[in-house]
Amino acid sequence: MIDHMEQFDVPIQRELSSFNSDKCDRIMLVTVICLILLGILMVYSSTSVVMPGSREAKDGAGLLARFQYLKKHLFSLTAGGIFMFFAYRYNLKKLYTYSFVLIALALVLVSLVFVPGIGMRINGASRWIRFWPSTFQPSEFVKFAMIVFLARYVSSPRFDPHSIACFIKPILVMALFQTLFLLQPDFGSAITLALITFTMLFLSGFRLRYLLGTAALLTPAVVVLLKTPYRLKRIIAFLDPWSDPQGAGYQLVQSYIALGSGGLAGIGLGESKQKLSFLPYANTDFIFSLMGEELGFIGTSLLLSLFALLFYRGIRIANEKRNPFHYYLAQGLTCLIIYQVLINVAVVTGLAPTKGLPLPFISYGGSAVFINMLAVGFLLNLSKRYKPAIETGHASDDVIKRKKAKIMIYGRIGKRDGRYGHGF
Repeated sequence: MIDHMEQFDVPIQRELSSFNSDKCDRIMLVTVICLILLGILMVYSSTSVVMPGSREAKDGAGLLARFQYLKKHLFSLTAGGIFMFFAYRYNLKKLYTYSFVLIALALVLVSLVFVPGIGMRINGASRWIRFWPSTFQPSEFVKFAMIVFLARYVSSPRFDPHSIACFIKPILVMALFQTLFLLQPDFGSAITLALITFTMLFLSGFRLRYLLGTAALLTPAVVVLLKTPYRLKRIIAFLDPWSDPQGAGYQLVQSYIALGSGGLAGIGLGESKQKLSFLPYANTDFIFSLMGEELGFIGTSLLLSLFALLFYRGIRIANEKRNPFHYYLAQGLTCLIIYQVLINVAVVTGLAPTKGLPLPFISYGGSAVFINMLAVGFLLNLSKRYKPAIETGHASDDVIKRKKAKIMIYGRIGKRDGRYGHGF
């Protein structure tokens, strides 16, 4: 253990020598702020309508009802901002030390959803625990904890990408959480966790045959899960939503109508017709469709451009890291946000079967907002605390090492080329 920490301390101390307390990735910060402001606007637009004849309209509470969701969303953003600042100031060496504590805490939290009196069952799913003054979805925290755990695991001096035993261990951890997700059931979180895990293992230098072999072994289980009646209906609706426009294909059909109605510039902010009880979950899972209707192709293109910029800045932060733990942490946190964006947009545009995942920083919600802002806080932490390698005089050495890492991924370097096996 002492040897392990000493190996970890060396790159940390080397990077601390280039500490710059006044500089962080301001482009990423401004990008996230723009996304948050756009999210506030769309949450208000999607929830500010009080239907005639509703209880709120009859008892005169319409004005208060218009701001009900917005107030809750602003509360979540405020709490998320505290999480973000905490992550921005947090000592990353402590995060490395407590990575196993985080994964153990995640296991406890995700198990609590099945405990009567603590867990909550909504719409047939047990995904939430009671957490005053609201609820909390542990699966969101699991994704973050898994990223930290994997970042430490693959940056360990004892890690060997040629060892099948080293490959199996994180796969078993992933499988444990996926089993708990599927019992809830939460197929979307299980898929997202798998994508993040396989991406980080691929970046760490594991052979493609390990990853593809595991995917092949899991295929029968996935097929069995997809044969569940309600999932099978979603797949059929995905292939042809118009075959059952009032049933299984209803969400996707209404999403198409919303996106198609927007045209180039949209019908105007707040002027959506689909949010009048036509488009389900217009403030959460299908808020991108609402944006397409009100702001059109121009508005959705702007949104996707902001996410693309966020992705670019996150990958750039990762590539500037000389410390393996920091590199994998930045890559994992960036993937956490971007994979959710890709899945959400794919679902609402009909490129993937319907699955309930919020759009980061845009959708109304609590748990996802906390974790996404926590992820951004750590990314800003990484960008602030350490200058790029090119500024510290190690550019050529770093380029050579990264070239070796890329070659390692394609299996052209043996064990003799490095103890870590990933070019750091």
